[in-house]
Amino acid sequence: MPSDSENLRIVREIYEAFAKGDLAAILNLLAGGVDWASPGPKAIPFSGSWHGRDRVAQFFAAVGEHLEVLDFGAGQFIAQGDTVVVLGRERMRVKGTARVYETEWAHVYKLREGKVVRFREYTNTAAVAQAFRGS
Repeated sequence: MPSDSENLRIVREIYEAFAKGDLAAILNLLAGGVDWASPGPKAIPFSGSWHGRDRVAQFFAAVGEHLEVLDFGAGQFIAQGDTVVVLGRERMRVKGTARVYETEWAHVYKLREGKVVRFREYTNTAAVAQAFRGS
């Protein structure tokens, strides 16, 4: 069983790969049947549940299609056993409306045998949806 520090290292690699735009590196850190969820209303095109690496790749493609990253940062990493929680913030521009939103978030990862098996995002979906609606 990987240690807390090994699980932290794996999750940190995800954020490093995201910063570089290296989707292949992110997908390589996920289990084949990963359960990925970013809850939110239908106004957010990439909200919902995504199962498996191919679907997570579609999630990231939708994020890239609809958002311009102005600022994205993980601030704190907390590990306990097979769970890693990351607290951070983002500032994004919605490409379709040119609206900018800012929000803090919590990402919760569950790891098994050195791979992410479950991801949940918790954020201010009302602010994100409002930026997508343009009002």
